[in-house]
Amino acid sequence: MKGYSESTLRVRRVHMEMFLKWCRASRTARPTQVTRTSLESYQRYLFQYRKKDGQPLAVASQHSRLAPLKVWFKWLNHRKYISKDPAAELELPRVGYKLPSVMNKDEAERVLSQPNVGEPLGIRDRAMLELLYSSGLRRMELLHLKLYDVDQKHGLITVRQGKGKRDRVVPIGDRALAWLNVYLDSVRPDIALKPDSGVTFLTSNGAAFTPNYLSWLARQCVKSAGIGKGGACHIFRHTMATLMLEGGADIRYIQAMLGHVRLDTTQIYTHVSIRMLKQVHTTTHPAARLDVENDQARKLPKNSAQPVDTEILQDLNKTQSGEPD
Repeated sequence: MKGYSESTLRVRRVHMEMFLKWCRASRTARPTQVTRTSLESYQRYLFQYRKKDGQPLAVASQHSRLAPLKVWFKWLNHRKYISKDPAAELELPRVGYKLPSVMNKDEAERVLSQPNVGEPLGIRDRAMLELLYSSGLRRMELLHLKLYDVDQKHGLITVRQGKGKRDRVVPIGDRALAWLNVYLDSVRPDIALKPDSGVTFLTSNGAAFTPNYLSWLARQCVKSAGIGKGGACHIFRHTMATLMLEGGADIRYIQAMLGHVRLDTTQIYTHVSIRMLKQVHTTTHPAARLDVENDQARKLPKNSAQPVDTEILQDLNKTQSGEPD
């Protein structure tokens, strides 16, 4: 009823089924039997839960499994199926603030060069990575991209039914468009099936990509580039936004490209862009650079274990305080 995507519904369904499985194990058969104590027990169960690889659930994963329960019990109470909402005062785990992984320009170029463009599927993979890097598309937005969504003449892509089922138009760079054209002219006609679904990027058997396969492919390229960073499709989106911000783009334009409803969602890239912050710090902070006036600092030993000449420190302090030599 609220228009959530099928992907969101599927994830919520999985999380709810985990709770229902726990209820069956604890012999809780009806919503009226669930109390706040019950939910706190389930919260402890999630905290102690171990995945197949032996790792615990991340705090964000614990939060995402508890949040739908608050919505569900609030709905049950509103519809009078239960007399009291047991989840009303349930305190959810606090999710930490984590900066996204981004690449610099050279690292991005190394990743983009990983597909073997001497092979047809390598051309396809290069075209997909170029689109992710150039336009900052989400994974599902790239998978759902249709042939008629690309405006070759004006260099634009129409994203239909993106996150929140919102449409938007984003630019595509000339290089990405060139790789896309090579793929459309020399690769796609050989793998497309009849009747043609119109999906832009196809697997070798003519089917549309699955989300997991696309993520695996992008992750392999990032890994093989040897840049020492992890990530898949979303790292290109983060990188695009960060590099545009460092290049002087107004954050409101970046917000429009990424399809963020709220500007504070885009504000994270002001924290990621540390290189830009370093440049501003060097330019504006009076003690950030060595100049002729405080050239004595150059005489300081680089090795902190090496003893410092006290005369050098005295000269340095006089220069910084404005005292005459």
